[in-house]
Amino acid sequence: MIATQDNEPSSLLPPLLLSSSDMLTIITPVILTYNEASNIDRTLQKLTWAKRIVVVDSGSTDETLAMLHHYPQVEIFQRSFDTHANQWNYGLQQVQTEWILSLDADYQVSNELVTEIANLSIDSTTDAYYAPFKYCVFGQPLRATLLPPRAVLFQRDRATYFDDGHTQQLKVDGITGELSAYIYHDDRKPLQRWLWAQDRYAILEAQKLLATPDGKLSLVDRVRRQKIMAPFIILFYCLILHRGILDGRAGWYYAFQRALAELLLSLHLLKKW
Repeated sequence: MIATQDNEPSSLLPPLLLSSSDMLTIITPVILTYNEASNIDRTLQKLTWAKRIVVVDSGSTDETLAMLHHYPQVEIFQRSFDTHANQWNYGLQQVQTEWILSLDADYQVSNELVTEIANLSIDSTTDAYYAPFKYCVFGQPLRATLLPPRAVLFQRDRATYFDDGHTQQLKVDGITGELSAYIYHDDRKPLQRWLWAQDRYAILEAQKLLATPDGKLSLVDRVRRQKIMAPFIILFYCLILHRGILDGRAGWYYAFQRALAELLLSLHLLKKW
C-alpha cells in the first residue's frame, strides 16, 4: 500500500514465536528511504517479526519501491523531503502502536537485539532505549567506529525529532535506558552516492558550526571549526586509537571516508571564512 503527501549482517533472522505479552507485538519499525535498493532488502529481512512496518520514501527512482512491495507488512508513505526531522516526525505520525523502532535503511537489527527487545517488560517505566552500533564496510563489522549509541526504541507519545546540523536528534520526554546488543550499520550504496551525500551534509554542518556561539560548541566541534586539524585527527583516531588498521582494507576505507568527510567540512568552512 502506498500513501502520498504533496557476517551477521547478511544472515536471516530465524522465525520467532510471539506471545500476546511479547514486547515485539507492540512495536512498529519506521524507516526512511531514498534510493536504498543496495540496502533495504537486508534491513527488512531482519524485521520479519513485525506486524507492520512504516516506510517514508522521499521519491526513490531506483528499485527501492519494487523491493518494498515484496514485504506484505510494509506500508509506504511518500513525502517530498525537506528536513530529516520533518521526515521522521511524519513517519511517527503514521504509527498506531505504543512503541517505535526507528531505523535508517542501512541498519540491520542483530538477532541478539531482537531477542533482547522481546524480553523487555511491557510494564517498564523506561520511555526510550539506546542501542550500540557496529559499523560495517564491505559487509565486514569493524572493531570500533565513530558511531555513538542512538535512541532507536521509544514510546510514540514521549519523543519527537528536531534538526541538528546535517542530521536529526531525538528529544525524549522521560526515562532512557540502554540495550547491550548491536545494530549493524551496513551501507553498500556506491561511493559516488556517498560523496554526493557527504557534500550536502558538510554544507549543513558548516552552517550549524558558524551559527553556534563558542560557548555552546562541544570540544569536538570547536576543533572542527578551526578548519585545519580535524581531518588529520580523525584519520589518526580511526586507524590508531580505534585500531582500524587491524581491520585491513575495510579499516583503511572507513578511516579515509571519515577523514574525507571532515576535509569536505573544512573546505566549506574555509569558503565561508
